[in-house]
Amino acid sequence: MADIAETRAVPARHSTTGALVSLSLAMLISSLSTSIANVALPTLSLAFAASFPAVQWVVLAYLLAITALIVSVGRLGDLVGRRLLLIAGLALFSAASLAAALAPSLALLIAARAVQGLGAAVMMALTIAFIGETVPKERTGSAMGLLGTMSAIGTALGPSLGGVLIAAFGWRSIFLVSAALGVVAVLAAWRFLPAGEAAGIGAARGQARARFDMLGTLLLAATLAAYALAMTIAHGHFGGLNLALLGMALTGAALFVAAEARVASPLVKLALLRDPVLAPSLAMNALVSTVMMATLVVGPFFLSRALGLSEAATGAVLSIGPVVSAFCGVIAGRVVDRLGAAAMVITGLVLMVAGCAALAVLPGLFGVAGYAAAVIVLTPGYQLFQAANNTAVMADVDNNERGVVSGMLSLSRNLGLVTGTAVMGAVFAFAVGTKDVAAAAPAAVAGGMGLTFAVAAGLVVLAVLLAIPSLSAKRAA
Repeated sequence: MADIAETRAVPARHSTTGALVSLSLAMLISSLSTSIANVALPTLSLAFAASFPAVQWVVLAYLLAITALIVSVGRLGDLVGRRLLLIAGLALFSAASLAAALAPSLALLIAARAVQGLGAAVMMALTIAFIGETVPKERTGSAMGLLGTMSAIGTALGPSLGGVLIAAFGWRSIFLVSAALGVVAVLAAWRFLPAGEAAGIGAARGQARARFDMLGTLLLAATLAAYALAMTIAHGHFGGLNLALLGMALTGAALFVAAEARVASPLVKLALLRDPVLAPSLAMNALVSTVMMATLVVGPFFLSRALGLSEAATGAVLSIGPVVSAFCGVIAGRVVDRLGAAAMVITGLVLMVAGCAALAVLPGLFGVAGYAAAVIVLTPGYQLFQAANNTAVMADVDNNERGVVSGMLSLSRNLGLVTGTAVMGAVFAFAVGTKDVAAAAPAAVAGGMGLTFAVAAGLVVLAVLLAIPSLSAKRAA
C-alpha cells in the first residue's frame, strides 16, 4: 500500500484533469489511426498501382505490431518508468506518422505503419496502467469509462474524417493529422503526467537492461503475430497457410510457457495466468470483443443485402453503435464507481446477452428500427462491462505489474477482435450457406444474421459463467 501511496503522490504541477486529458488524447489517436486508414485503401491501391490484398497490409501491419508487442511494452514500462516510455511511444508514433505521410512507395508506407503500430502499442498498454497514478481509487471506474469513450470516438471518427481529408487534401493528409495530434499528445504528457514512481520501479530502472526478458518477448511476439495472421489473411477462409500459422502459434505458445518458467525475471509471470480473477477477466474480455466484432463483420452485409440500404445509409446505421458508445462510456464508469465493479461486470454481460438476442430477432422483424434498438441495448452493456472489468482487474494489481497487466487486458481485446473477424465471419457464411455472401439472397443473409447473433449470445452467456466464480474469488480474497 505504501508503494501505491507513493505512486499517487502527484506533484502539484500535474493536475488530475490534465493527466486524464493527455491519456484520453493518447487513446483517441491510437484508435483513430486504426480506423482512419481503412477508408484510404482504394485510393492507395490507385496511387501505388497495387492490388487490394497488397494495400491491406497498410492496416494489417499496424494491427500486427500492436498485437505482437503490447504486452512486452507494458512490461518495459514497469521496468524503465511508464511516463518516460509513454512519451517515447507518442514521439515514435508522431515520427512514424510523418514518415507514412512522406512515403514514396507502398513498401515504405507499410514499414512506417508497423513502426506507428509500435508507438500505438505503448500508448494502449500504458494509458490504462497510468490510471492508478492519476486518479483516486474511488474514481477509477469513471476514468476507465472516459478511456472507453475516447476509444469509441476515435473508432467512429476515423472513416468519416479520413474520407473528408482524402477528398480535400489527398491520402497523405490522414497521416499528417495523426502526426500533428501525436505532437500535441507528447506535449500534454510531458506537462501533465506524474513523474513520481513506486520505489520498486525506481530500483528496477538501473537493472532494466538485465532484467528485461528478451527471449520471452521474441517468442510472444512471434506467437501473437502468427495467430493474428492466421485469423486475418485469406478473408477468414481457412486453408493450408492458415493452419500452418495456427500450428506455429501453438508451438510458439508452448515454447513461451517453457521459457517463462525458467527465467528469473519473466515477461509474464505464469502465476498471473493462474490468478482466479485475472485469467477469467482476460477470457471474458476476449469473448465479448469477439462478439462486438460481429456487428462490424455481419452488420454491413445485412443492412446492404437484406435491407437494401445504400452505402451512405449503411454507414449511417453502423455509426449508431460507436456514437452510443461514445455517449455512455463516462456514464458507465460513474455507475461502476457508485455500484461497484463486480456487480457491473455481470450487469454489463446480461445487457450484452439481451442485445445479442435482440440482434438475432428484431432486425428481421422491424428492419433498421429493430437493428438500431438492438444495438442501443448491446453497446451500453459492452461499455459497462469494459469499465467494470478493467476496474476490477487493475484495482489490486501490484504497482510493479501494472504495465504488463494493462498490456494483457488490451491484448485480450485485440485478440478477440481479430478472432471475431474470422470466427464470426465463418459462422455467418455457414449460416448463409455460401462463401460468396455478397451474392446471397436477402432472405439467406437475414437468416445468417439471426444465427450468427444467436451464437454470439451463447458466447456472452459463457462469459457470464466465467464471471460468477471469478467475482466470488475476488470477494473471498
